[in-house]
Amino acid sequence: MDSPAGRRKQLGAFLRACREKVTPEQVGLPPLGRRRTPGLRREEVAQLSGIGTTWYTWLEQGRATGVSDQVLEAVARVLRMTDAERHHLFVLADRAPAKLAPLLTLRAEHTAVLEQLLPFPAAVQTDAYEIVASNRAYRYLFGDLDALPVHDRNCAWLMFTDPVWRGSLPNEDVVLPDIVARLRARRAEHRGEPRWDELVDRLLAHSADFRALWEAYEVADDRPRVREYDSPHAGHLTVHFQSLWIDPDRGTRLIVMVPADDVSRERLERHSALIEAAPPWTARDDVEASRAS
Repeated sequence: MDSPAGRRKQLGAFLRACREKVTPEQVGLPPLGRRRTPGLRREEVAQLSGIGTTWYTWLEQGRATGVSDQVLEAVARVLRMTDAERHHLFVLADRAPAKLAPLLTLRAEHTAVLEQLLPFPAAVQTDAYEIVASNRAYRYLFGDLDALPVHDRNCAWLMFTDPVWRGSLPNEDVVLPDIVARLRARRAEHRGEPRWDELVDRLLAHSADFRALWEAYEVADDRPRVREYDSPHAGHLTVHFQSLWIDPDRGTRLIVMVPADDVSRERLERHSALIEAAPPWTARDDVEASRAS
């Protein structure tokens, strides 16, 4: 993935996945009978983009180098890419800068914010879904987070492999594809980072559902979402899932579950009262806690 050839291969796979989702009718082409494969043909994408068929074929085969912004913009337009997909396209084509590796450093002001957000579940998380720290409402929402091995305290890993976390999703057919789509988009920006490769490889090896979604090659961004959870401790919740970036360049963010209705608010308040005696916040053992003077 980190080599130019590897990124060109990823670019080709992404373009093929996007091309197969677009019908001739969507781009104003007349239907021409049954097609052997779904979506547009390569020559149709090339024609509509104003580039040569051979050049576009090379793009999908991972053979094209030095692709211009104009070509990428034209292809993105024809393939009806979302903003997240367009950004992913430019990252794979080396037309967008890679991000720096997140620093897993927890500062005193971060933990203070986590405590003040109670009774709302909140956590400090990296863009690789690693849970750096959490308040007690988040810690006990699905189980005892501290009881899990440090290496497993990752939302993507838990949602695909832990029965309790997976069981908290009444609409997993929406949530799980979204997790994979965001992970797919972010990984391209962190090429060459071993922890990203390890996470994806581990999920591919342990979850058939993850493998199937990963191969679908969907990408998504981090816009706020409404989520439903069946917490074994708090009950059914409908929340606004918010991501508030602490340091966007390094991928550290604050995630907060804000109740979307009065019933969810009451249940979170009751949940917080029941665990009031628990420690105010918890952090991963492999994170350096930094106390500001």
